[in-house]
Amino acid sequence: MTAVLRFDNVTRVYRSGDDSVRALDAVSFEVRTGEMLAVMGPSGSGKSTLLAIAGGLDTADTGTVEVEGTALRGLGPTALACLRRDRIGYVFQDFNLIGDLTAAENVALPRELAGVGARSARRAAISALEEVGVAALGRRFPEQLSGGQRQRVAIARALIGERRLILADEPTGALDSLTSEVVLEALRSRADAGAAVVLVTHEPRYAGWADRTMFLRDGRIVDATTPRERPEQILETR
Repeated sequence: MTAVLRFDNVTRVYRSGDDSVRALDAVSFEVRTGEMLAVMGPSGSGKSTLLAIAGGLDTADTGTVEVEGTALRGLGPTALACLRRDRIGYVFQDFNLIGDLTAAENVALPRELAGVGARSARRAAISALEEVGVAALGRRFPEQLSGGQRQRVAIARALIGERRLILADEPTGALDSLTSEVVLEALRSRADAGAAVVLVTHEPRYAGWADRTMFLRDGRIVDATTPRERPEQILETR
């Protein structure tokens, strides 16, 4: 297996006047093809910063971040935008759906921006919506959907196409247990098909879908385990 995402000694410090917060502190890890990594830790531990940097939405102060061997730091704005569009699927906590587009149009948009014809993009969008159980809602606008439905549309948008890296920031936060299982099964299927998936979650039972679990605290990796080692017990001891 080859590394799809690689962090090498990555540090990110946020500054405001004389104050500073070290969101990530010398973080190094890899996620390989066919692998699903769960990232856990308390609020403020650096989980969302890690995803933002992995997805090219934020920039490390020091260290190297690579997606399929391409260093993000060396990319110009256009090349970085193309990489995010074509190779990285990102599930945001606040959905980021476009209100003037239907659910299917929101999901199809990345493929259309990549030059795929409208009909092919729509077929791919319906397929992605089917994966998360909301194909029947394709013609509805975001304001006509519940929070859980909007979340599933956002997940379908991240899954569409041949994305090699899927970044999911608390993707089950607005979902009930049954629907969460559908979403996690879709993410797991993408990993099994060869993508690399990074799942940020507070729920040990959802981390159980991953191949391994990494724990952050104060911007540092403090432990790593696998689902078989019962991550809920490790969290209770921290």
